[in-house]
Amino acid sequence: MSIKLLNLSAATLLGLAVTTAAYGADFTLTFAHVLTEDTPNARAAVKFKEEVEAKSGGRIEVNIRPAAQLGGDVEIIEQTQMGLVDIAIPPTGNLANFNEKMYLFDLPFLMPDNAAMARVLDGEVGTELLGTLESNNLHGIAMWGAGFRHMTNNVRPITGPDDLKGIKMRTLQAPTILATYRAYGANPTAMAYVEVYNGLQQGVVEGQENPLANIASMKFYEVQKYMTLTGHAYHTYAAVMNKNKWDSLPEDLQAIVADAMIVGRDAARAYTNEDEAKILEEIKDQIEILPLSDEGRAAFIEASQPIYEEFAPKVTQELLDKAIAAAKG
Repeated sequence: MSIKLLNLSAATLLGLAVTTAAYGADFTLTFAHVLTEDTPNARAAVKFKEEVEAKSGGRIEVNIRPAAQLGGDVEIIEQTQMGLVDIAIPPTGNLANFNEKMYLFDLPFLMPDNAAMARVLDGEVGTELLGTLESNNLHGIAMWGAGFRHMTNNVRPITGPDDLKGIKMRTLQAPTILATYRAYGANPTAMAYVEVYNGLQQGVVEGQENPLANIASMKFYEVQKYMTLTGHAYHTYAAVMNKNKWDSLPEDLQAIVADAMIVGRDAARAYTNEDEAKILEEIKDQIEILPLSDEGRAAFIEASQPIYEEFAPKVTQELLDKAIAAAKG
């Protein structure tokens, strides 16, 4: 996809100008994301900032703009392409609008657990996909993530794909996810993350999918009745930089940034694992939480096969086969 011009407000442009002005540092990097500051990946972004600034001896300053201050995920991707933002961690589901190979990570039930996730994201498959982002004027550094996504809704408990029929589900602006819910019989609607709470409260949508950290931080449990622990897809983020900004860094600073991205990735995963048990305990009296049975999982996997057939040509069968093999170990 070609880089699009944005209709940025004067206030946004001023904010970008201020945050990208260097005071004492050789390089000042603006790091934008949509997450609230209490989420694992937002905390990991702070860890990344601390690591880069300490290891660079102050030669790099990182200014974090959290909580969609500079727009939604798609807007942040576009701003990173244009160099208005230097670093971003967008969901790969949104990146797929710019790079079709990113459809891979939103194929349902591809990665069954954290061990499979690490083999796919941190191995040959993840590295290959990060490399394809150069054509989008982005330099891919690492695959972050927020844990496995689960389904919530206000209509009925979800025990298998048939229970989703007719439910208005909010999803990312991601073709794979939209197609998945259509295959399950739901009525999916793409909606910006920051708009979901109001959408659920007002009945514009009846359900949504997110990792536990996002469900808790946005208090979706206040406006939802049922949650099924489907774990149907790992909520993958690609840690990327504007390509020109990356190329402008000396090799020693590139190494510091790349190493700090791995530190941030590992911190995000550790924070996620620590938080999830606490979250389930904290919200168990506010939303009905159901496990997904083996029979329900098998039914979902069977209903998901048309999605694999539809998106395999875009991802490439070779890459899909590599991912399936890596997930199986």
